[in-house]
Formats: sequence, C-alpha cells, structure tokens
Amino acid sequence: MTDSTNANILAADPDKPQKSAPLRAADRIRQAARKLFYREGIRAIGVDEIVSQAGVTKPSLYRSFASKDELAAAYLRDYEAEFWERFEVSVTAHPGDARAQILDYFTGLSTRSAFGGYRGCGLSNAAVEYPHGGHPARLVSENNKHVLRARLREMARQMGAADPDLLGDGLLLLLEGTYITGQIFGEETPGANLPAAAALLIDAAVGKAG
Repeated sequence: MTDSTNANILAADPDKPQKSAPLRAADRIRQAARKLFYREGIRAIGVDEIVSQAGVTKPSLYRSFASKDELAAAYLRDYEAEFWERFEVSVTAHPGDARAQILDYFTGLSTRSAFGGYRGCGLSNAAVEYPHGGHPARLVSENNKHVLRARLREMARQMGAADPDLLGDGLLLLLEGTYITGQIFGEETPGANLPAAAALLIDAAVGKAG
C-alpha cells in the first residue's frame, strides 16, 4: 500500500461507516432534471415529474430556480461543463498536437455514440427543441456551438490547414452528424468511423497546405 493509502485508512474511524453528505434539494433537482431532460427532451418533461424523481416539493424547486426554463438552462450549463471537461482531457493528453487532440476526442465520442440509450448532444437537442432565439436553453446551446466552432477553426490553424475555417467547419459537421446518427443506428452507427473520417479530412486539408 502507498503512504497515501495508509494515511486514508488511519484517518478513517473503523467504528463508523463513512457516509457522504446528503445532496441538497437543488442538487437533487439538477440531477433529476439532467437525466429526464437528456433522455426525454426538455419540452416533454413537466415540473411534477422532476420533483417526483428528485424527491422534493415544487416550492423547493422554485426556491432554487425561477422557472422550468431556468432549470433547463442550468441543466445545459452543467452539460456544457462536462463537455469541455472531456474535450480538455484530450487536449491535455497531446500537448502541442492539435491533430492528435481532436482525433483523441473523436475516438471517445465514437465509442459513446454506440452505447444503448445514447441521445446525442444535449446542447444540440435543445437547439432543435427551441428553434427561436431568446429562450434560456437555446442561448446556452448557441453560445457553446459558437465557441466550439471557433475552437475547431483555431485547432485547424494549428494543424497548418490551407483553409482552417473550412477544415474547422468540416470537423464540426462530422461532430454534429455523429450526435444524430448515434441515435438512429445504435451499435451500427456511422460514428464508429468518425476518427478515420476526420483523419482523412485533416490530412487532405493539411496536405493542400503543404
């Protein structure tokens, strides 16, 4: 055992079970909303179902969130944070190599998109559910997609593409296509070919630059 493992054992009281602190009502609401909104869609889920799943009352929900729309926006902000966390893991794994970074992320996505119950990107789904501007959920989605587009274009510049904006947009199209096809084809999703397709696109774009 390592020193840190020994320290953890010594610090624990063997006569008392180690319990995590109970979740606050607001956290239980966010967890329930995330599961329901992602699986069924935001419009399809009512407040009654959320509070029932969370084991709280409606007043508890409205003390934490002004409306269902604001709860939907909070869900998407949480979802976005998870997205960028996964993205940055791939970036950190390949410092200074934008091609390897994006292919690493796409490899993980290709695997996730074949899982049972996969519902694509919650942010993309919200944009479809709320086609008109101004809704809190759509605003979170739009901001994420604009930032992601700019990020992919910048990564394309780092790769040395002849037309980095074109390559960045091409990678974004592959990404969004994987979100949709994963929901349609399941284990046979074309998303399984996402890393290979992206590599071909990148190499063609960078080859022209060379």
